[in-house]
Amino acid sequence: MRGITETVKHLLIINVLMFIGTLTIQNGVFYNWFALHFPKNDLFQPWQILTHMFMHGNFMHIAFNMFALWMFGTAVEQVFGARKFIFFYISAGLGAAFVMLGVYYLQYLPLESDILSAGFTSTQIHDTMSTGKVMEGVNITQRDQLQSMFYIFNSSMVGASGAIMGVLVAFGMLFPDSKLMLIFLPVPIKAKYFIPGIIALDLISAITGQSFFSPSNTAYAAHIGGALTGFLMIWYWKKTQFNKNRWDR
Repeated sequence: MRGITETVKHLLIINVLMFIGTLTIQNGVFYNWFALHFPKNDLFQPWQILTHMFMHGNFMHIAFNMFALWMFGTAVEQVFGARKFIFFYISAGLGAAFVMLGVYYLQYLPLESDILSAGFTSTQIHDTMSTGKVMEGVNITQRDQLQSMFYIFNSSMVGASGAIMGVLVAFGMLFPDSKLMLIFLPVPIKAKYFIPGIIALDLISAITGQSFFSPSNTAYAAHIGGALTGFLMIWYWKKTQFNKNRWDR
């Protein structure tokens, strides 16, 4: 593939192979193995924290992410080198996963505490979350709490978006004056304005639940986590580039 750096090429291939696996291994088996599930769910496995970033939900999902990986990742890898780029990419993806899980736990645990304090047991809660059958004796408020918990408990996360948001941040910091355009807004905007604008929209979406350009089920908190991880890594590397903690290719 001309015009594509080696690590980006390999990442593209892995993502496509994983997407083919999702399509060909039916009944959700492949998806449940490798998508990131909420840790309290029986479907959760530790490796999903890594593998989810190579999974995608549909063709448009993987097409958009792989286009962004090729467009921005190639330029970033040319500056970083292969080892540094793959470390950066995986770290941004992990940062996205941990931020998303952290948000879920902040939402889930207070609700679980309220249900437990009402006299219900952890086993009853788990059975309700696993089956969707609400236990007897709950009031209207508790039913609403269990419904919110059920959504989080049975959520799953897939996609390279968190890692790619980190790559976007790296691109913006390395090539701040490069001009970018949205398909539906054909006006060139410098990367140092364009990319913070995209992150700001994700942050607004994460807080308000209002979707601007992405589907409503987008994990906006994961986008923020990937972008923040990418920013912190670039900031640290720039700060330590002349001392013993610098990253050497």
